[in-house]
Amino acid sequence: MTATPAADAANSSAATPAADAANSSAAPPADAANLSLGTAAARNLATTAKSLPQMREISSRHLLRVLPWVEVPGATFRLNRRRTHPPGTACAGVRVNRQGEVEIELAAGHVGEVALPGTFVDYEAAPREYELSVAQTILRIHARVADVYNEPMNQTEQQLRLTIEALRERQEHELVNNREFGLLHNADRKQRIRPRTGPPTPDDLDELLCRRRKSHCFLAHPETIAAFSRQCNARGVYPDAVEAGGSTVMAWRGVPILPCDKIPVTGRGLSSVLVMRIGEDDQGVIGLRRTGLPDEYQPGLSVRFTGIDAKAIASYLVTTYYSAAVLVPDALGVLEDVDVRQ
Repeated sequence: MTATPAADAANSSAATPAADAANSSAAPPADAANLSLGTAAARNLATTAKSLPQMREISSRHLLRVLPWVEVPGATFRLNRRRTHPPGTACAGVRVNRQGEVEIELAAGHVGEVALPGTFVDYEAAPREYELSVAQTILRIHARVADVYNEPMNQTEQQLRLTIEALRERQEHELVNNREFGLLHNADRKQRIRPRTGPPTPDDLDELLCRRRKSHCFLAHPETIAAFSRQCNARGVYPDAVEAGGSTVMAWRGVPILPCDKIPVTGRGLSSVLVMRIGEDDQGVIGLRRTGLPDEYQPGLSVRFTGIDAKAIASYLVTTYYSAAVLVPDALGVLEDVDVRQ
């Protein structure tokens, strides 16, 4: 079938201005010469800058920083105290002070030649002993990774760095929450109080402070600190700001309130606030550890190479030993069940 003059006219009118514009904007031919080197090709010769491996789990770990660490060479710390008598259990004629300790007989204000009392200080017959706890893991690194993929960053060093960060985070968690020696579970019953109204208020923190002769710091979850700030704002009270561990933190009555995300917050929004007096000289809270370990990598933490297996995987045993002790009951106080969502 032959094309008619009418069909030729229709075909000639099909090239619209829009089609002409599309053709004019088409990419240049592939063999068109560039005036300079393209960035995609240039990147093949460039060096890419890289960051160190980052880790979201890392926190400020204020508790590990503020605790004074005491050496425990034999892995056990015996806490010796004066003997105490619970109320109503002292023998007839035995006088005890308000802490329940047998009084040390003294003479004072006398004149002349008087007979001085004789006395002695009795100790607990079965003092409490704290054994060092342990946190451990085995870090595995393939020999091919350590040999070939080791520039510009040392793979073994980076693997160890992140593993140790996780180990230190677990150490602080145990110091707060462990049933045997954790601070939340070792506060004396008389040193535990509850909030007056629900949320943590300045009155509640004052009650904590008045129960001990010296306080070095508070520890609270960040949500608890925010709830305390809201209570201060509602009262027109503005807490101080102090330096602690290289950062600025809130303080109450000059005592820093250190954030600690290891203090739990329940599903109902309840948490606790700790206050501590620290150090042996002040009969406070102390940390316990053992340094001078074989293959020690950091104080109280060792990294021990344990060999390479048949699959060319190198193993490193990473270990840290630690515990905590409250030397006298009033060194640690707890404000329990504060509502952090009000």
